[in-house]
Amino acid sequence: MTASREDDRTPHEPVSQRPDAPPHDEALRGPDASLTRRQALAVLAAGTAALAAGSGNLGSAFAADDSATGASAMSTPRALAGTNATVPLPFAAGSLGGLSERLISSHYDNNYGGAVRNLNRLEQELAKINSETPPPIVAALRDRELAFRNSKSLHEAYFANLGGNGKRSGAIEAEIAGAYGTTARWEEQMRQTALGLGGGSGWAILAYELDTGALRTVAGGNHTQVLALGAPLLVLDMYEHSYQMDYGAAAAKYVDAFFANVTWDEVNRRLERARSASAAIRGAKA
Repeated sequence: MTASREDDRTPHEPVSQRPDAPPHDEALRGPDASLTRRQALAVLAAGTAALAAGSGNLGSAFAADDSATGASAMSTPRALAGTNATVPLPFAAGSLGGLSERLISSHYDNNYGGAVRNLNRLEQELAKINSETPPPIVAALRDRELAFRNSKSLHEAYFANLGGNGKRSGAIEAEIAGAYGTTARWEEQMRQTALGLGGGSGWAILAYELDTGALRTVAGGNHTQVLALGAPLLVLDMYEHSYQMDYGAAAAKYVDAFFANVTWDEVNRRLERARSASAAIRGAKA
């Protein structure tokens, strides 16, 4: 994997052929499907490649011809405006010990920035979906939407919890100790969760489960496998692009550098917000 790729999943690979992709067989066999499976796969392959290249027109390829029907063009839904913007780094790219400026800049510009750019392109395609769009095409677009949208959010959380001195303090210490016995025991869990993803792709996340009020340490793969009601407190990117430039395959050394740069003040702010949200969901006092 190279650090310059805009997305962590092969953009030109047919969505339905990736191991993490949901099956589209039912949609292809459904009574409303107007494409054969082979045709759909060809369209998916070409469409996802076009999106990554910035010239995609996947959804509109099957849009109804409004000029032929006399229908007026639909306005773009606000939820699909394609105007997402990157959030500036909260620290100087060259200020982190053990994580080079070159690595951080490439990660921010290419991987995080690429996810935002691709999300904007994809939203423009989603806005063109109508009753004539074949279900397999919609499924492909929605699959990519989840990947790009989560990649954007998780990268923002990752960069925002860096820039500190790595020393835990505040309410999160007691919260972790209460959940795991000791903070050292939790860190052992978090580190091993991260190393289980090393050399592959995914995220190690300390999350606050909103419906239970419990801390959870989870591994999320491919930007799409996350705890449904887990509010991220601490996010560790374990895609190779986050460390290969500095550490090669030595993922453990990268994890050491990550922990040395965590800003626990940000984690405490997230904990406070998560407690309030959880209380609202459960109808309890924060």
